Amino acid sequence: MIMLSQDAYPTRTQNNAGILARQDPVVYEHDSTHKPQLDEAQRASYQENGFLLMPELFNAEEVAYLFDAMQAMREDFTNTGRKEVIAELGNGAGSGEVRSIFNVHRLNEIFANLVRDPRVLNVAREILGSEVYIHQSRINYKPGFTGKEFYWHSDFETWHSEDGMPTMRALSCSILLTDNSESNGPLMLIPGSHHHYVSCMGETPDENYKKSLKKQEVGVPDQILLRYLADMGGIKSCAGKAGSVVFFDCNTMHGSNGNITPYPRSNVFFVYNSIANQLDAPKGGLEPRPEFVAAREGIAELTPQALAID
Repeated sequence: MIMLSQDAYPTRTQNNAGILARQDPVVYEHDSTHKPQLDEAQRASYQENGFLLMPELFNAEEVAYLFDAMQAMREDFTNTGRKEVIAELGNGAGSGEVRSIFNVHRLNEIFANLVRDPRVLNVAREILGSEVYIHQSRINYKPGFTGKEFYWHSDFETWHSEDGMPTMRALSCSILLTDNSESNGPLMLIPGSHHHYVSCMGETPDENYKKSLKKQEVGVPDQILLRYLADMGGIKSCAGKAGSVVFFDCNTMHGSNGNITPYPRSNVFFVYNSIANQLDAPKGGLEPRPEFVAAREGIAELTPQALAID
């Protein structure tokens, strides 16, 4: 008789929300063949808090180069009807209000090179203790006056449920392409929340991504549990100058407010996943999400390559 292994992180299968202890490491044993990028204090901070802010990792010239590439993508892709372009909720196809563009590392050579820059790639390899690939990439545009919020969530809850990601051996890398101030909707995280898995209520409808990428309504954590996590760890906003980078664990609870200031807040996100943590079938008999949201094809280890400015 074959015994099926029990899911360590069940979610969206019950009428009650729950909170479970993390079963996976946060910082994996470092591969001695790679030169460490982080010092002991940085590794300890990531282990304890679930994120690490590295100020102005990219210089002003590099930021300007990347900013121009980001803006060019927005201009080229707006109103094209491409599936990778996510419009703000409630805005019509002709509104020009782009919330996100996905799969940027496959659509744009500059961002394809950026994912390999040693300053970010080697940090991901070090924390995850393995070679890595890109599970998902996107630019989040949050324009002045009209930029909408991203509600609290754990990425892993979605990736585990809707993509079949087996374990918490992934991290996000957010590269700030504009200044992120305390007032224009910076990334907010709950320190220490990555040690706890919040199981959510509700059943996942087919093609949920079509709504969730605009506004997440399934896989939203229970407010009482959010308060519990925030009471324990507080809330940290990752404000920083353009060129700064935030690395955060796939299970760290995070979100951001809307932006009613005149100043835009735009960041490029890369999700690095361990090559040993490739996707299984989604939970609950769901069909896999599209390739531009969750990579399954052509998976290959990334090799370092310094960013070159043309």
